[in-house]
Amino acid sequence: MASISERTFIAIKPDGVQRGLVGEIIRRFEQKGFKLVAMKLTHASEDLLREHYIDLKDRPFYAGLVQYMHSGPIVAMVWEGLNVIKTGRVMLGETNPMDSKPGTIRGDLCVQVGRNIIHGSDSVESPQKEISLWFKPAELIDYRSCAHVRIYERCRFP
Repeated sequence: MASISERTFIAIKPDGVQRGLVGEIIRRFEQKGFKLVAMKLTHASEDLLREHYIDLKDRPFYAGLVQYMHSGPIVAMVWEGLNVIKTGRVMLGETNPMDSKPGTIRGDLCVQVGRNIIHGSDSVESPQKEISLWFKPAELIDYRSCAHVRIYERCRFP
């Protein structure tokens, strides 16, 4: 079983911010029971974006992706919870919204792959790298939510 304190990086892309979907996306993660431990609205530098998407550097869409992500504000977040990486990816839906099921963020809110509104860590290794790129350690807030014992069954009541 994955650790309850597993963390993932989620970013609402410029199209999601511009369309006013930030609250809807945060609502979905909160309703699922995940805990927000870091968040900021930022206009990411091209250098940061090139580093973030370095694994795609040989793909034909890389330059356009970096340019698009630099075109407007991004909401960068860190979410924590049991199986949050895998569950977060399921909540996002497929990269191509046409392949996403209804009920997922992309299935409900997106039309085209180039405007798929959200990024989420895609493996157990990815969040460590992504979180350290976007946040300083002091920006990650460690706290125990009062809802913790209502979400996780093997917790002691205070």
